[in-house]
Amino acid sequence: MTDSFPTGSHDDVAASPAGRRPRVVLGVSGGIAAYKSCELLRRFTESGHDVTVVPTAAALEFVGAPTWAALSGKPVATDVWTDVHAVPHVQIGQHADLVVVAPATADLLAKAAHGLADDLLTNTLLTARCPVVFAPAMHTEMWEHPATVANVATLRARGIVVIEPDEGRLTGKDTGKGRLPDPAEILELAVDVLNRGGARPDLAGRRVVVSAGGTREYLDPVRYLGNRSSGLQGHALARTAAARGAEVTLIAANVTLPDPAGVKVIAVSTTAELRDAVVAATATADAVVMAAAPADFRPTTVSNDKIKKADDGSAPSIELVQNPDILKEISHDRARPDQVIVGFAAETGDATGSVRELALAKLARKGCDLLVVNDVSGGAVFGSPDNEAVILSTTGEAREVPRGSKASLAHAIWDQVLTRLG
Repeated sequence: MTDSFPTGSHDDVAASPAGRRPRVVLGVSGGIAAYKSCELLRRFTESGHDVTVVPTAAALEFVGAPTWAALSGKPVATDVWTDVHAVPHVQIGQHADLVVVAPATADLLAKAAHGLADDLLTNTLLTARCPVVFAPAMHTEMWEHPATVANVATLRARGIVVIEPDEGRLTGKDTGKGRLPDPAEILELAVDVLNRGGARPDLAGRRVVVSAGGTREYLDPVRYLGNRSSGLQGHALARTAAARGAEVTLIAANVTLPDPAGVKVIAVSTTAELRDAVVAATATADAVVMAAAPADFRPTTVSNDKIKKADDGSAPSIELVQNPDILKEISHDRARPDQVIVGFAAETGDATGSVRELALAKLARKGCDLLVVNDVSGGAVFGSPDNEAVILSTTGEAREVPRGSKASLAHAIWDQVLTRLG
């Protein structure tokens, strides 16, 4: 294999030296999930990345070299003897901007952790000086084996991002943790790592909890009180935290988005369910970011039957009661004193004060460390891929984050959290 890396540019990818396309090495090890990496490869190439595929010999038992060559537009080799004059076992890793191994088997993780180099992929991993992401896929027993646990810890300690596998259907009838995450979500996380320019995963070893979406308070079997929160910002927070090495729990209220790669997801519906899940998850968390939009009120009673229209055109009277204030509760009753808690405030301003004034009052009232303030006048922000905000601090700081992607705002929030985690 030669070290040919075409040049070019693409608006959807991170900037690279001289405007060239980012060079990605896609390593594929020998697991049944190798077929899913075809989709990952397609997504990388269609989003403007220059991809070199390096499968192991075992991977070719699942997906043949012609498939990888056709999808990548490049020749494929697994040994160090092809095109020896080009020194591929050194050149490929040296020229890469990012290495992603998906799937990464227990065998491949063990070789990487111990520095073995018996094929082209493991040689590439030793010579790469760019960010490396492993997306493991294996049976639950293999993932949980002490040897694999130790190997993963070793790799993470070196600054490598090892994504937590998903839970679900495995080979045959088995189910459990060990499933390869969705290729689209692996791409999102990998591009986030690439965009950070090789920065170390600074949240490694930290446990964080993120809430997302909007709760529903049911009136009857078909109707509910809710809000417009899509969960996009919460998902961006979870995804970016995973890319920065954190162990992430995402508590998602009525969100229809795919689960972020490497993130434990707990689905809830009502504010009471959200409250119980958050309180349980924060017991061992270093940081909690409450990006969800809980309903402030719920009906005092829920009809067992659908509420019918009245013939005279009158509307039913619905009595409401306040829901628990989750952010205030976890801020005032912290699981531990060094825990960092972040709240969100969607404000429009009114006769009592401006957006900033109302947000400052909320920050003091809630007792959290940081408050991310969105001006949602006219429905701005909801469902949009972009966001802008002001991050207020109890120390009096106010950081304005200009309009940009929700991932950009998520990183700004984690930067502020890290300064408080020490």
